[in-house]
Amino acid sequence: HQVPLADSLYELLDGDFYFIETIPMPLSTKHIGYPEYNSRPYLIQAWRNPNIKSQSYDICEGADVILFSTAYSSEYVHRFHDSNKIWFEVGERWLKKGFVNILSPRFIRWLYEYHRYYKRNKFYRLCSSAYAKHDVNLFGAYLGRCFKWGYFTKVDKVDRRLSFSKDNCDEVVRLMWCARFIGWKHPELPIKLAQRLKNKGYRFIIDMFGGGEIIEDIKSLAHKLNLDDNVKFRGNFPNDRILNEMRNHDIFLFTSDRNEGWGAVLNEAMANDCTVIASDQIGSVPFLIDHLSNGLIFKSCNLDDLEEKVIFLINNPDKRLEMSRNAYNTMIDNWSPESAAKQLLSLIDALINGHEIKLGEKGEKGVFNAKDV
Repeated sequence: HQVPLADSLYELLDGDFYFIETIPMPLSTKHIGYPEYNSRPYLIQAWRNPNIKSQSYDICEGADVILFSTAYSSEYVHRFHDSNKIWFEVGERWLKKGFVNILSPRFIRWLYEYHRYYKRNKFYRLCSSAYAKHDVNLFGAYLGRCFKWGYFTKVDKVDRRLSFSKDNCDEVVRLMWCARFIGWKHPELPIKLAQRLKNKGYRFIIDMFGGGEIIEDIKSLAHKLNLDDNVKFRGNFPNDRILNEMRNHDIFLFTSDRNEGWGAVLNEAMANDCTVIASDQIGSVPFLIDHLSNGLIFKSCNLDDLEEKVIFLINNPDKRLEMSRNAYNTMIDNWSPESAAKQLLSLIDALINGHEIKLGEKGEKGVFNAKDV
């Protein structure tokens, strides 16, 4: 999910951009259909051998600005933190599992290093979650230095006046769920929802995409509830195929809890004509969704609230159409990789040259103006 943004930065900076990859792509990512990106001209795969790693050190030493992820880049940050560079830590929320996260040795080490070495330098936080600012500020980190950020998936620029046609109330409504079948993604919610919709006589299909450790349990639950005709398990597809499936569905269900740091599938669904109903605890949801305008937000893990939102969209196809149009406009106007890259460079220019930084609607710092951080 970093590739579209990296492509845009490389183009805007006329090639003066590098992406240092510190670990190889996980096999789990390859298995769900993502391709290799080895041909990108800006990619430096430091994990391959000591010579390339040494080259990555040289790049960092000569850089003016470094974006880094704490989980994979601590070695680089500690090596160069005394230099007069601008640093952006890019990350999701710290407390995904609540205060149990503070028991992590990696968290304790980073917090110690931040307060001892980094906070007096030009260190800022790009918050890839609506809840990240709260978490870091809770520990005295990045006070007054947090900016709104996220993941930026590709947004195709097409004439949506020609593509929106999902407005026939008499047809079977197609709902889509796409994630790993693991506990905190809550794949059981679409099954329980399907039982309620079927009992109330609605005509619908829920297609569930993905695989995972509890998929057989979820299949058994669907069969036990006599939902074989209403719930279809589609398996893993390549990402391009998933995007096409989004265009062919009416409603996208995003049911994860607070463990979903961002959730780039929300970007993709909103950019591909699928009206979203998403949990309020997902990191991207408060940033991307304006409730009742470009999607719907339900209370996390609350089946009653999810059912209410789904029935509203089933009964109001015109609202589905309006929300899907607004969602696409949100992505193309504010959350495309091109927009993010341009606004990041404007922010960097302001920090380097001491210019006034653009503020959000409530007077707080943010790369975007749609909502405050």
